[in-house]
Formats: sequence, structure tokens, C-alpha cells
Amino acid sequence: MNKVSVGQIATRTMTVTAEHVKQYAELSGDYNPLHFDEDFASKTRFGRLVVQGGLTTGLLHALVAMDMPGPGTVFLNQNWQFTAPVYIGDTITAEAEVVKVHETKPVTTLKIMVKRADGETVLEGEAVCYTFAAE
Repeated sequence: MNKVSVGQIATRTMTVTAEHVKQYAELSGDYNPLHFDEDFASKTRFGRLVVQGGLTTGLLHALVAMDMPGPGTVFLNQNWQFTAPVYIGDTITAEAEVVKVHETKPVTTLKIMVKRADGETVLEGEAVCYTFAAE
């Protein structure tokens, strides 16, 4: 396990494209008209096409698995809420801050936030992670 300590922060950024939305739908089966039908989406409170939530949370999965705590890490628990939409073409940045490290187990509690480039928070909450060591 990568050594982590309370207060440590990691970030990961991506720009979400129409191709990402298409590929995610092909993998997940999520062809909700909010993601693909511009006429439908224009008549909702979003006003235009939005990205699947799984793409937003996927950025968090990459951050936890690859950056902090790092390789071998999986989520045990996630408690977050979507607070604003992510639109095709938005650049989003996921941030995780270590708020607790278990004394005897490779378990880390993270404060989670994802923001659009305009500064608006699109997701916030907390996650608990477990990091497996290679045998």
C-alpha cells in the first residue's frame, strides 16, 4: 500500500467528450435520452445533453486505483451525491483528501469532490477504500 496520511490530497482531470459518452453507453447499456437526444435534453432542467454519472464517478475510480491510495485499492463504501450536471465538453477534476487512516488495516477514508472547470461542484461525499498488497 502506498503510505498515505491525513490531509494528503490527490487530483485527476479529464475532458469528457461525446465519444466517451458513446463508449460508456456501449459498455453499460445506458442510452438514456438525456445523453443522446438533444431535443429531449433541451426540454429538461439541464437544457442540453449531460454525461452519464458513471463517467464522473469513473474518474474517482481511476484516482483511487492509480493515484491515491494507489494500485491495489478498491472502494469498500461510497457515499456521495451529484450536485450539478456534467455536460459533454466539460473538463472535470476529481479530488480526494485523506481524512482517516485505519491504525491496523489498509483502510483509508477519503473526502471526495468533483468540480467542473467553471468551479461548480458536480459531486461530493466520502469514500472508504481498502488497499490490497501484492503477495
